[in-house]
Amino acid sequence: MAHPHQHSGHSVCNGHHHHGDPHRHGRAFALAIALNTVFVLVEFAYGFLANSTALMADAGHNLSDVLGLVLAWAASLFAHKAPSGRYTYGLRSTSIFAALANAMFLLVACGAIAWEAMQRFADPPVVAGRTVMLVAGIGIFINGLSAWLFSRGNKSDLNIRGAYLHMAADAVVSLGVVLAAVAMMFTGWYWLDPVISLVIVAVVVAGTWGLLRESLQLALNAVPAHIDVSEVEVYLRQCAGVSDIHDLHIWGMSTTESALTVHLVMPEGYPGDAFMDDIAETLKHRFSVHHSTLQTELGTSNHVCTLHRVAH
Repeated sequence: MAHPHQHSGHSVCNGHHHHGDPHRHGRAFALAIALNTVFVLVEFAYGFLANSTALMADAGHNLSDVLGLVLAWAASLFAHKAPSGRYTYGLRSTSIFAALANAMFLLVACGAIAWEAMQRFADPPVVAGRTVMLVAGIGIFINGLSAWLFSRGNKSDLNIRGAYLHMAADAVVSLGVVLAAVAMMFTGWYWLDPVISLVIVAVVVAGTWGLLRESLQLALNAVPAHIDVSEVEVYLRQCAGVSDIHDLHIWGMSTTESALTVHLVMPEGYPGDAFMDDIAETLKHRFSVHHSTLQTELGTSNHVCTLHRVAH
């Protein structure tokens, strides 16, 4: 007799073991967000006063990372919110929609900065190079300190790794602004300011485009980019007692967690909870599938996935 859905182990269903302690990096997030928010306001103000679109563009770049930090922190907290009767997966997917909204907002902001920079090519205004250099130099310190705050956890937590890389990249961008300011001070080539602005915009768009593409894919229930469906299928077919599989679906529950459902055809019958738990643990540790729902069938009837039938 075919068995009903077999969930992939208690650790997946109780909602407490996906990301560890949600408050572990809370202090680092709070401090990094506070420092960078203050710096964004200061940098934008001085960019306006110094006639530097490069500083204002860098401020926009730093604002994008502040939003990214907020999203990463919120995702970490929402991931631990217990499921309810109506939201049976909890509020994990909010991180996907937040990332999508963030990406669209950043692309619009980049367009505005690029338009302003292009306008300045015709008649580049005098830029207060010393002010630009000092403010961008402070940015190197702020971003470097923020990166250091996340350096300890960046290898074990994908959210923390993203925050670490964003802050480290910001430090490099600020260094570029400093070098441009020094060059303007000694050469008077004020056209370097809009050039650096466009370079910064290009860097932000390159990163944001990937965020937009991935968040849109996750919103459409696409298979997360880090999971190879063919490898998962090969593994499931090789499991002892499995003669066939169908109705295999993999999607992202959030920007950090994924889920899977599949029907396993096992003519010899249900193999027991321990066997199913082993499959679930392998899916979790080998393929990063955090929540698996496995259904066994004897194969006495011809089951065809209705989605597959519609698609073909």
